[in-house]
Amino acid sequence: MPKDTLDTKRHIYTVTEITQDIKLILENTFAQVWVEGEVSNFRPSQAGHLYFSLKDKDALLNSVMFARAAIDTKFRLEDGLKIICYGKVDVYPPRGQYQLIIEKIEPKGIGGLQLALEQLKKTLEKEGLFAQEHKRPIPYLPSNIGLVTSISGAAIKDILKVLDRRFGDIHVVISPVQVQGDAAKDEIASAIDNFNLYNEGLPLKDRIEVLIVGRGGGSIEDLWAFNEEIVARAIYNSVIPVISAVGHERDWSVADLVADMRAPTPSVAAELVVPEKTELRQQVQELRQSLNLSMSHALELLHQDLSATQKKLSLLNPVTLLKQHKEKVLDLARQIFIRTEHFLKLRQAGFNTAIEKLSSLSPLNILSRGYSITFKMPGEEIIKENKTLKEGDIIKTRLHRGEILSKVTEVN
Repeated sequence: MPKDTLDTKRHIYTVTEITQDIKLILENTFAQVWVEGEVSNFRPSQAGHLYFSLKDKDALLNSVMFARAAIDTKFRLEDGLKIICYGKVDVYPPRGQYQLIIEKIEPKGIGGLQLALEQLKKTLEKEGLFAQEHKRPIPYLPSNIGLVTSISGAAIKDILKVLDRRFGDIHVVISPVQVQGDAAKDEIASAIDNFNLYNEGLPLKDRIEVLIVGRGGGSIEDLWAFNEEIVARAIYNSVIPVISAVGHERDWSVADLVADMRAPTPSVAAELVVPEKTELRQQVQELRQSLNLSMSHALELLHQDLSATQKKLSLLNPVTLLKQHKEKVLDLARQIFIRTEHFLKLRQAGFNTAIEKLSSLSPLNILSRGYSITFKMPGEEIIKENKTLKEGDIIKTRLHRGEILSKVTEVN
């Protein structure tokens, strides 16, 4: 075929034209499609757009989810996650690349909300928000209770009814909030924060002592506000102890896991937060009786101890001791007197014997028999021989009765 003929039959496209044609073909053919694949090369932007690739074992498809659609996705995208996407195939002309523009994402094999819940639980648990050591004790018999719930729901009626039945004298402060819908999470978190701010300006006796945060039962979608991260962090950061009372018996919400105490229903929360007055009265009566018995027993023991101490003190009393010693002294004195008298009698007998012996040997007794004793004067020396005398000495002669003074005239 001649060259001129070929030139007249061919159509030369511009890059833009062929790209636009491809774009139209793809948009018309794949305007609404569901695509299954694995997330790869996930790249979120600061503007909120989500960029990633969908892949299987043989192919790769560039994908984007713009912020307006991504805001409704509850779970978090990550590499390796298997998902099912709804959207359309489009061409991006500046790069000549086709891509999947996603409007909706579902995780494969598990619901989106359930996946989001598991992801948030894992994150918060890693940060320690569920740790037991962070749980604050719930005060016993609080005077002031704060409620964060819907003002029109059944939960508030149940709580107030139970509180009134069990005790009746409780001061309740209510912060009405939405408990489902998009605005619910922000209202619940703000109410918890506001209760803590409210407490800062009050004296201790007027402060809210415990918060009950919750609602009645419902589907996972209805209860989702209590699975939101903002609510979990508000509960964790609350200085006031929090009881989570989300009305679902079987499944635990994130609020349940973070709260200081979990109640399966709002009614149970009211039962947990205050004891029953009649039971308290019974306990007080039993304690009073036990106290009386204990006091009686203690007084009896003290009385016994007092009696024993009095006996001991009476024995240690100085007056008693003096009396006892006085009796001992008197007894010793009597014994001394008796023994002295006996001793003196023995001595007297001995003395009498000695006197008799002395009497028998006494010169006086000899004199009574006609003998005399002569003394040289003036020294009264007994004269035993005449050599001791000379003429003119004065001598004294003692007779049995009387004495005679003589002068020596001659010594033979």
